[in-house]
Amino acid sequence: MKNSILAVIVSALLTIALGLITLPLLKKLKFNQTILEYVSEHKKKNGTPTMGGIFFTVSAVICALIFSTDTFNILTTSIAIILGFFAIGIIDDLLKIKNSQNLGLTAGQKLFFQISISIIASIYAYKSGLNFMYLPFTNKIVNLSFYSIIINVITFIATVNGVNLLDGLDGLCASVSSINFLALFFIISIQLATNGYLYIVESEYQNLKILSLVFFGATTAYLLFNTYKASVFMGDTGSLSLGGALSTIYIFSGNTLYIPIIGVFYLISALSVIIQVIYYKKTKKRVFLMAPYHHHLQQIGNSESKIAYVYTFITALISLICIYFIS
Repeated sequence: MKNSILAVIVSALLTIALGLITLPLLKKLKFNQTILEYVSEHKKKNGTPTMGGIFFTVSAVICALIFSTDTFNILTTSIAIILGFFAIGIIDDLLKIKNSQNLGLTAGQKLFFQISISIIASIYAYKSGLNFMYLPFTNKIVNLSFYSIIINVITFIATVNGVNLLDGLDGLCASVSSINFLALFFIISIQLATNGYLYIVESEYQNLKILSLVFFGATTAYLLFNTYKASVFMGDTGSLSLGGALSTIYIFSGNTLYIPIIGVFYLISALSVIIQVIYYKKTKKRVFLMAPYHHHLQQIGNSESKIAYVYTFITALISLICIYFIS
């Protein structure tokens, strides 16, 4: 327990330290975000530094390695996956900065890189015996066998892009994600106490718990820089690495089916965009004033802080319900 608490403290403090050191550098290099023209409420944010995801991603990775246990094959693989998505985000953000507009990698390029990482990660999971899945609100397990590869690839792509779409308001993505990481820690802990160590050794599961905790500490500390009015945006550097981290821990721990439950707002963000695009193409009309859905809520008069609070509160409440039923 002391090791877990220390991991959270160190990851939080390291994130703050990295933020204080890196933020002036981002300003000096003029690594600023160019705001989309159609988001009129955000025009005043134009020129805010971006790539703040460096703060919490670097901190979490360092702390995961420091506080990990003896056996860490799955941990190092998880970190490699996270850094892969992190790299995509960095490239995308740097292109946006270079072009002085909110256009980096094309959708096709992003998808190609995301699918490549997802396929490699999913094949690794299958070969490592991580092809099981818990049924939500129970401790029952199903073995997906070879089909886990297909399911996991889809899960990686959907989750990473859902997290990316949620990153639209100050403090929103980081606060919701921090609760997801904390919920994962408790869920994995309960599952270990109930079912034992299933298909991999105990230390590997413990490392997934540590990875959840260090990202919880890092994203929570990052909110010091990102709550309204944000001093820095996480950029795709942050949102893609967060999506990669959440996907990896959910999938490798067998909790894939909890993503649309605890991560319901990732799902809502993605679905609202899909619905908006399809409906507009067919009717030239919009279902929402603006998509993703959190922008619709802002358009009808809700403040960014209120939306972030409500999303975080609901995520925490859902997490507690899930933990209650499996404990």
